Amino acid sequence: MEQKLPRIMMISTHGYVAAQPELGKPDTGGQVAYILELSRCLGRLGYQVDIFTRRFEDQPEVDVVNEQVRVIRIPCGGRDFIPKEILCDFIPEWVENAQRYVARNQLEYWFINSHYWDAGLAGQALAHRWGIPHLHTPHSIGAWKRDNMEGDPEELERKYNFRRRIREEKVIYDECDVLIATTAQQRDILMASEYDVPPDKIHVIPPGYDDTRFFPVSQATRQSIKRELQMEGPIVLALGRMARNKGYDLLIRTMPVVIRRVPEARLLLAVGASEPTESERAQIDELKQLTRELGIDNSVIFRDYIPDELLANYYRAADVFALSSRYEPFGMTAVEAMACGTPTVITTEGGLWEQVKWGLDAIYANPFDPEAFGHAIATILQYPRIAAQLSKYGSQKARARFTWTGVTQRLLRVLSTLEPREDLDETLAGVGGTGPRAAWAVDPAEAELWKTDISS
Repeated sequence: MEQKLPRIMMISTHGYVAAQPELGKPDTGGQVAYILELSRCLGRLGYQVDIFTRRFEDQPEVDVVNEQVRVIRIPCGGRDFIPKEILCDFIPEWVENAQRYVARNQLEYWFINSHYWDAGLAGQALAHRWGIPHLHTPHSIGAWKRDNMEGDPEELERKYNFRRRIREEKVIYDECDVLIATTAQQRDILMASEYDVPPDKIHVIPPGYDDTRFFPVSQATRQSIKRELQMEGPIVLALGRMARNKGYDLLIRTMPVVIRRVPEARLLLAVGASEPTESERAQIDELKQLTRELGIDNSVIFRDYIPDELLANYYRAADVFALSSRYEPFGMTAVEAMACGTPTVITTEGGLWEQVKWGLDAIYANPFDPEAFGHAIATILQYPRIAAQLSKYGSQKARARFTWTGVTQRLLRVLSTLEPREDLDETLAGVGGTGPRAAWAVDPAEAELWKTDISS
């Protein structure tokens, strides 16, 4: 009988985590996609992966992704949606309920990988109780977000709970076994005085993309897709959830610069949701008002939530993809666009721009400088040779560095470097299983296999 590989616990407590998530719902975006793709790839390698999240509204307890991966929902804080900024108040209840679920179902876990600080609190509590490693992926960092947000500091504090978040992040970063930064910039912030994380605890592993979905197609196919999606003519695309940090207003302000050079250019903003909140509707109305004030409302197209199955074709139909965020821990949409062969302009207010070669893989510019950002976009639209070069080498960079297979291998390689904890060679008490607590230690033969980093 074939022996199963160890079971892995992922934790992402906020938002609408599901086997088929509706990205764009409150607190539901790139992080959910990241966790699902990483889990699926670990599943393809033979691991069993349980993604633990919060149960609310009328969600089922278990949501099956595939034979190897499932979403397990643990209740806390009642039936209503709770924003991620205050979910921390209910994490102790979530931890107790999660531990009961694990014991009741006699589950054992090799390690925990938590995502964002609310889940980090839960992951550290469970890892400490069970004596297993805790890998934490912050995705975004409180101090960086605080320092890059515009507005009244006290109002931002009331909304985003920065003081408590940063205090709790410091504890998580001190106590976890490994910190996964998605960019070198994140690593530098984690090592700075506010967090003071030792450099040997931090491993830089970028997010990945699904290369079976996002890949280039021929020019003839692109033109056919453009007609099908009613995106004919020079199209600048931006998409994602509706949030101020995404900088869609900054991108709109760049369009007069683009239109002066390429009068027929249009901006397509796919920034809605199937069930937008009142705040999201208000923000979209503000963007529409801005286009009227700038006199470019006929050159800006607003579309709602793009279904996941159409996402790759939207990238392919665009002539330029623009990531204009005020701050962006990574920028997964830009990588997906590059992978589809779409020339991409990337914000310098984030981590991805440092990992591309300007003018070869992509172009980067500061979205707070409308002239510079606009000229970057217009240059791609005006000069086919530049567009062709960015299309070719951008897709090559994405495939060479950012596939989920490569990302997963790098994560497993980090696990292979952890030393077995001899003080924990006892029976796994309180979890519901009977395996040794040091069972997470990597098999030497398997560790050698992981030392090949195929993503570099």
